[in-house]
Amino acid sequence: MQRDYQTLWTRCIGVIKDIVPEAVFNTWFVPIVPLSYEDNKFTIQVPSQFFYEYLEEKYVNVLKVTIHRVIGKGTILNYRVVVDKTTGGTVDYPTENSSIAVKKIVPKDANKAPNPFVQTPPQDFDSQLNPKYSFDNYFEGISNRLVRVAGESAAQNPGKTTFNPLFIFGPSGVGKTHLCHAVGTRIRELHPEKRVLYVSSHLFRVQFTDATRKNTVNDFLYFYQNLDVLIMDDIQEIIGLDKTQNTFFHIFNHLHQLGKQLVLTSDKAPVDLQGMEERMVTRLKWGLTAELSRPDLELRKRILRNKADHDGMILSEEVLDFIANNVTENVRDLEGILVSLMANSIINNREIDLSLAKRVVGQAIRLEKKQITVQLIQEIVCKYFNLEQSIIQTPSRKREIVQARQITMYLSKKYTNCSFSHIGKIVGKKDHATVLHACKTIKDQIEIDKSFRSSVEEIEVKLKN
Repeated sequence: MQRDYQTLWTRCIGVIKDIVPEAVFNTWFVPIVPLSYEDNKFTIQVPSQFFYEYLEEKYVNVLKVTIHRVIGKGTILNYRVVVDKTTGGTVDYPTENSSIAVKKIVPKDANKAPNPFVQTPPQDFDSQLNPKYSFDNYFEGISNRLVRVAGESAAQNPGKTTFNPLFIFGPSGVGKTHLCHAVGTRIRELHPEKRVLYVSSHLFRVQFTDATRKNTVNDFLYFYQNLDVLIMDDIQEIIGLDKTQNTFFHIFNHLHQLGKQLVLTSDKAPVDLQGMEERMVTRLKWGLTAELSRPDLELRKRILRNKADHDGMILSEEVLDFIANNVTENVRDLEGILVSLMANSIINNREIDLSLAKRVVGQAIRLEKKQITVQLIQEIVCKYFNLEQSIIQTPSRKREIVQARQITMYLSKKYTNCSFSHIGKIVGKKDHATVLHACKTIKDQIEIDKSFRSSVEEIEVKLKN
């Protein structure tokens, strides 16, 4: 039997090689290992969850057509996915079930919208939500704590809290869309009777234009005014479109007056939306306006660990720290780096080490020399001594806290162009004389204490990496 399934797979591979480009074949088909062919089920092993999801999204039809041609039309394709490389743990995914799962995590067609003119019961209503984005994988950090709490509160009691509208703003890639889907999905779970719709401003504009062209604007308004929850992403995209803005204004008013929940996102705060009508800006500020800033270091690490575990990747702390310290702008960049690392690791059949991480990160974001700031120095010093950053801002005279504070001041003077007064203002709100004294103290101790000098040098290495 072993020879049978291996022979069958060899024939399948021969067919696939003639269908797909060589680079695709070497990357995504060569690593596949045939395991068995029993009861009309052909089982193949793939090296990770990421690998399996990519095959299902891009090449499942190639696999199915080839297997049906070589083995027979009734053959069922079954995946065995390696989920833990250290223990050899695996999980099986029949292709019928996996296809459904993959549909859940693949974003919907941006040009496909629910028909505004077909009324459906709430349980059959297409909310355009992506279950991949939930509160379960929306990790909390300093940068997103407020919006997460507000989002969960709004989801618990849509339209019944002061967070209506909930207006979230921030740069691209910081998690606004994820939060929108998480709020919508939670509402659907807790309140299945409610009609929830997620829509981008671009799609709203396309729908309105189409309704105008077909003379069905009243039907368009009726559809939107009968929603229980409207989640609109990137509202800045309707700026300059007077008719679209006016229509949205009336929809907003109608829903808000009826106590329906509105969740809106933008790349700017309401007051900075130049070109938005003043009456609309006023209404956007009625509820909670919350900023989503770039993820902090600990949040970036948490996101990386979760994504790596999900994809079956093994990342050392060294690699994790390097990526988290250098890919700082947004979550999308972090996820893109992991995808690139996985692909490079598979293609080259090598472990993901620091040298590979540096090469991939350098190619993706064009590594620049790290800008050393007082805040960065403070962060690294506190981490080195296992102290909370806030503690060196206190007047505490405990030896370890004083030492951390003084080292921060000394390195800030050494590696930045900040004045003594400015450093003191940031580090514990101290005066010029205190910083001057700290620098002299640390310099003297470095000269006479070898162990202390070694500690400071280790911190400096971390600063430069």
